[in-house]
Amino acid sequence: MRAIRFHETGGPEVLRVDDVRPPDPGENEVRVAIDLAGVNYIDIYLRTGLYDPGDLPATAGKEGAGVVEAIGEGVDQIAEGDRVAFFDARGAYADVVVIPAERAIPVPADLEREQAAALPLQGMTAHYLIRTIRPVDPGDRVLVHAAAGGVGHLAVQFAVRAGAEVFGTCSTAEKAERVESLGAAAIRYDEVDFVEAVLERTDGEGVDLAIDGVGKTTFEGSVGATRTRGQVILFGQASGAPDPIRPRELLGSRTLTTASLFDYTRTREELLERAGEVFRGATEGWLHAEIDRVLPLEEAGRAHRLLEDRKTKGKLLLEP
Repeated sequence: MRAIRFHETGGPEVLRVDDVRPPDPGENEVRVAIDLAGVNYIDIYLRTGLYDPGDLPATAGKEGAGVVEAIGEGVDQIAEGDRVAFFDARGAYADVVVIPAERAIPVPADLEREQAAALPLQGMTAHYLIRTIRPVDPGDRVLVHAAAGGVGHLAVQFAVRAGAEVFGTCSTAEKAERVESLGAAAIRYDEVDFVEAVLERTDGEGVDLAIDGVGKTTFEGSVGATRTRGQVILFGQASGAPDPIRPRELLGSRTLTTASLFDYTRTREELLERAGEVFRGATEGWLHAEIDRVLPLEEAGRAHRLLEDRKTKGKLLLEP
């Protein structure tokens, strides 16, 4: 089978197509024939070594959807031929992948294939950001960075659905139009200071909740745009890790939470409940992952460059 692997950490050029033996499912595991694989920032963090990728060579990719083609001993809740999705696999940029059966998410029959592959990681991330850490209520004010991006545009949809007033930062007129179409007020951070814009639109008070997956270039501004006793959630670092801070001096009486989806899907019950709500939103039609483009598996390096250069509007998918 083909697999996109890296034999050393580095730039997108380290990703290469290798021909490897298809893995066999072990006890309580299933083998999935990949239909589409999702491209996410965590893939970049692992490829560059920002996160530990483990033993090298390593196969890239953690998210995707497909059809179960083989099951190991002890698997009784999943059958061959079932459609499943996942977000925490080891090596989704491939023709097939083996995952623990307990991490396989059933895909509704009426869910489109692109949505099944695009929603697990970013959809469930948006869900815990808006519904779990600090559940958003009607009338809340919410700031979402990179609001036209993968997690961002889904978080906007969840927040708008909850009845919040949403402000979304973005960098182009096209992205601003997309953010506005989702029901949020777009703030062009390339043209204005987003902190000043938020404070002006909230009569100097600030937002109740700031959702920050950008990190270094936005973090302190996120705090500045948040009201006293409001909350900032830092869940990613697309621009790099934020600089060290003196918590009392920077935060005042605001709450800072750092978060990872892995900590909000620790059990199968929680995984299925969270994924179920995301997939239900998609099948009901009010939640939709915008697909930027679908690229051939062998163009994984190009996909990473597009994501790193912020040249995407929505989700990138790879097709074996």
